[in-house]
Order: sequence, then C-alpha cells, then structure tokens
Amino acid sequence: MVPFVDLKAQYLSIKSEVDAAIQGVLESCQFTLGSEVQAFEQEFAAYSQAKLGMGVNTGTSALHLSLLAAGVGRGDEVITVPFTFVATVSAIDYTGAKAVFVDIDPKTYTMDPAKLEAAITKNTKAIIPVHLYGQCADMDPILEIAKRHGLVVIEDACQAHGAEYKGRRAGSMGDMGCFSFYPGKNLGAYGEGGMVVTDNPEFARTIRMLRDWGAEKKYHHVLKGYNFRMEGIQGAVLRVKLRRLEAWTEARRTAAAHYDRLFAGSAVATPKAMADARHVYHIYAIRTAHRQAWQESLLAQGIQSGIHYPTPVHLLPAFADLGYAAGQFPHSEAAAKEVLSLPMFPELTQAQCEEVARAVLAVAGHHPAQAHDLAKAI
Repeated sequence: MVPFVDLKAQYLSIKSEVDAAIQGVLESCQFTLGSEVQAFEQEFAAYSQAKLGMGVNTGTSALHLSLLAAGVGRGDEVITVPFTFVATVSAIDYTGAKAVFVDIDPKTYTMDPAKLEAAITKNTKAIIPVHLYGQCADMDPILEIAKRHGLVVIEDACQAHGAEYKGRRAGSMGDMGCFSFYPGKNLGAYGEGGMVVTDNPEFARTIRMLRDWGAEKKYHHVLKGYNFRMEGIQGAVLRVKLRRLEAWTEARRTAAAHYDRLFAGSAVATPKAMADARHVYHIYAIRTAHRQAWQESLLAQGIQSGIHYPTPVHLLPAFADLGYAAGQFPHSEAAAKEVLSLPMFPELTQAQCEEVARAVLAVAGHHPAQAHDLAKAI
C-alpha cells in the first residue's frame, strides 16, 4: 500500500523532540496560549516574512477573524473563488457578508485576475485569493486592482506554508495572511490550529482580542469576541515541526519533480507551476475525465488517492442561497470533476513515486485519447 499521506512516519522521525515539547507544556501547565504559542507566533511570522502572528484554533477562525478585523460585516461582499475548501466561504458567511465568486485560471487553479474587476461592486469590501494546493495566486494584478478600489486583501494560505510568489512568501503580500495547521497540512499540528500573519498592528490587536472573548485584558471585554485561542501543546509541537519545514518542503518538491519526470511525454495532465513561483505541493493533482475509474484502479493496486475538491462551493446545497447555477464558473466546475490527488508527503520515497506512476500510466493507457486531449487543454 502506498498511503495518500503518512503522518506516523513523520512523527517517528521527530518523536523524541515532540514528546519532550509536549512534556514541557504538561509541566508548565500553560495549556491555552502561553509561552510556547507566543514563541511560535514570532517564529512563524518571521518564516512567512511578516511582522506579527496571532495563533488561533483553526484556519477557519483565522479567516473569520481577519474579515472581522477588516471591518467586513452584514451588507458587504467578499470576492473569492468557488474552487476551494468550503471553509473559505463559510468564514465569509459567518460575518454576515456575501461571497461573490470569480472563476479560476485552469492551469494554476487559483483566482483568474482577468475576471476580478468585473465582480467588484459598491458593496465589495475585501478579496480572498486562495493559494490552492501549495501554489500562490497571481498576486501582483490582484493587489493592483485591490489598491485601485480601496479593498482589503486577505490571503487564504491554508495550503501554502512557505510557498513563494516572485520571492515573497505566502501570507506576506496582502493585508493579512491566514494559515491552517490541520494535521495533514505541510505544517500540521497534532490536533487543530491556525494563524493570521500581518504587518498591521491594529489588525493584530483586534484579532488578539477577538480570539480571546474580545478582552483587552482579563475581564475587560472591548469587543464581542470568541473562544478561538490556540492550545499550548499545539504551539509546542508546531515549533518543533517548523524547524524542519524547509527540509520537508524540498522533499515534497523533489517528489513532485520525480512525478513530473515519470509522466513526461505521457497523456497524464500534471500540475502546472507558475514561473517565478515556489510551489510547495500540499497536493499533487493530476486530471482525468475518467476519475472514478482511475481512482478505483489505483486503489485495487494498493495506491491511495484523494479528490480536492469534488464539488465547487457555488454548487454545494449549503450555499444554494447565493443564487449561483451550474455553468457559471466553467473552469472551476471542470476541475472539480477531473482532479485526482496522488500520494504526496515528505517521506514519500522515489520507489513509491515510481510505483504510483506505473499504476497511473497503466490506467491512463485505457483512455489515451481523452487523457491526451485533456492534457493539451490545460
């Protein structure tokens, strides 16, 4: 069996350090926020080329509080993409604002800047570009449009720890950047976790209050806040793992490059990395018009795979109230029907990559014409 991800292998490689870090929190009894979270906030913000970091309980909370800090509320509109995890849109909904979608670029799966300006109205307050699968959105034109219209830019970097765009790190380019530390992320906690990074001290101050019941100090509640604090154990674990993130990222990039070589010249449609960018391959997604057959064939050969994501948000029943219909975002809808995520994790070996590639190439051979046409289309 080649697993889709192997969290146990990673834990075993750092077991002694992680165990000691957890034991330290148990002995200090700083279970909520505390010194380990504070140290991690500083270290991760610096890693992300930002000045300030605010640890929270999830990536969803990071998005939610960033929107609130930006003053987004009822009657406002926030522009994002429909091809993303539902949390991006849920965070907008939590504020009372309305999500407005623009389609993706079919090569990168990120926001198409050429479609952005037409979606802006007098009610637009913010833009959330999603750095999907480990690749940054095309940020320069997005930032230029936002500046011209006086809009806040909040980066959804929940899948893009350490990704870069023209030398700038994910999370450092907009007004705020939001990260998830869900266990399967490139930098994953042993539970839930999230963070907002920013250079703006007022945004930071507001988020710190909002995550802790809106309190400026104990029992002095300035805002109507939430219980969105990061746990001490997660901060301690993430500090240990952050020290290895660059090595793990390069291991992912090496595995992706190996996949690319193995699929070169074949009918398999592989991920497209932008020029002047550092893709960190949270997901290595190929495309096929015969996804179910391919996935079943791979599993029969002992190879796990995933689908990220099978339904674009505008077609989910939960967000039918937004009023969108099938056909409005064709690139997002096509990607949702065709993407198939192959095993990708830092400990993935060259032999495992070759085993996966052999199986994919074998099943691709059953549908060569369709696969070839798809590869040319994207």
